[in-house]
Amino acid sequence: MELQKMEEQEGLEMLNGSVPECDKASSLEDGDPTAEVTAAEQEGFLPHAAGKKLSQFTDFEGKTSFGMSVFNLSNAIMGSGILGLAYAMSNTGIVLFVVLLICIALLSAYSIHLLLKCAGVVGIRAYEELGYRAFGPGGKVVAAVVICVHNTGAMSSYLYIVKYELPLVIQTFLGLTENTETWYMNGNVLIIIVSVCVILPLALMKHLGYLGYTSGLSLTCMVFFLMSVIYKKFQISCPLNGTEPVTSLVYYNGHNASSAGTAGDECTAQTFTVNSQTAYTIPILAFAFVCHPEVLPIYTELRRASKRRMQNVANVSILAMFVMYLLTAIFGYLTFYGNVESEMLHTYSEVDPLDRLILCVRLAVLMAVTLTVPVVLFPIRRAIQQLLFHGKDFSWVRHVSIAIGLLFVVNLLVIFVPNIRDIFGVIGATSAPSLIFILPSIFYLRIVPNEKEPLRSRPKIQAACFAALGFIFMVMSLSFIVADWVTTGRSSGGGH
Repeated sequence: MELQKMEEQEGLEMLNGSVPECDKASSLEDGDPTAEVTAAEQEGFLPHAAGKKLSQFTDFEGKTSFGMSVFNLSNAIMGSGILGLAYAMSNTGIVLFVVLLICIALLSAYSIHLLLKCAGVVGIRAYEELGYRAFGPGGKVVAAVVICVHNTGAMSSYLYIVKYELPLVIQTFLGLTENTETWYMNGNVLIIIVSVCVILPLALMKHLGYLGYTSGLSLTCMVFFLMSVIYKKFQISCPLNGTEPVTSLVYYNGHNASSAGTAGDECTAQTFTVNSQTAYTIPILAFAFVCHPEVLPIYTELRRASKRRMQNVANVSILAMFVMYLLTAIFGYLTFYGNVESEMLHTYSEVDPLDRLILCVRLAVLMAVTLTVPVVLFPIRRAIQQLLFHGKDFSWVRHVSIAIGLLFVVNLLVIFVPNIRDIFGVIGATSAPSLIFILPSIFYLRIVPNEKEPLRSRPKIQAACFAALGFIFMVMSLSFIVADWVTTGRSSGGGH
């Protein structure tokens, strides 16, 4: 009789929309989407489901496979920073660079663990809603602003590559030795054409999972780029102008300098070095591993979604990008040593401007960064929807208008801001540590209850130290960058 009464009571609770606490905790820990939605409703963050479709960000039944999710997250991690990794290694040395790369990769994986833990506890898979759950409306606004700033900078960096590389590709195809003033070789015109004809149609996809195929193509292009870098290491001698007299001029970090008596130094790999440009290395590496705004949307659309499954997606993606970053940096640096430029493809042009392989590499890189822009655009649009249109049903008019507005703003930035490298240095020193270190840690401290903590590992103490590390990283990086501006007397130094 008692068992029958308990069963009837449980059935009545489920009909009333409630879930027993033990079942709710178990389901949330396993990442069950239905239980997460129910728990979120109980917390008052989602409207009740009776007679109404729930929010698209939490109730969407994931249909994206594990492999496609890896492609999307890897594509979100991989950015324009890969072209500057060899330059970063030249300013840190091989050993210091490898140590920093390993540390940033491990810290990125840990911060994703914190995000997924928070999402599992409260049943929310939107970054901005985690901010609201932790700190109220202010936390939601801060999270949305950080995501918008960071991803706008990332989109701008991709279009800057299109702006400067696509005219060179057209010039090589036409067999010209210099850029003419025709419209089809104007970088500003070309980025508008690419944005309208390629990026906008992909950005209008309703769900991020649909971009898995384009993400796979983008990653294939970057693998081709890596293979070409490795191949060229064994084709290019050092110094670059080794066939010329020893008094000839070499192109060194944007300046002509005599190679006389310096070949030995130029062609020697440094294991550990520190200079004024080292200050940009950590922000560049942090910027290169930021994918956190895309983690929760990919988690939402993952088939059979659970925290463990999504963490595996993140681990595989980070490991793949770590290997690609490391090989690109090592072979690029060992090809040019101290002569490598902040945008590595430009250094290859100094060797042979008409090299067909490098032409194909340029095309591959252009395709990769172009196909990455729609993936990066999704979190910005979601942040805007969460801030301005939260709780409203999906609207194609709003969906399309936000995409067009974002691309319009990014195109204006790329066209009218002449030098962008230091801007990205500041973004990498502010938004990157916020997304990797600070926000996941403080969300975890505020959201995850103490009873869910394993007593032995004390994860909240680890999270607090993680947040403190992020603040230290931010302050030190900004200080070094400002000091470099003051000592060198410049405010910008490049286009990427």
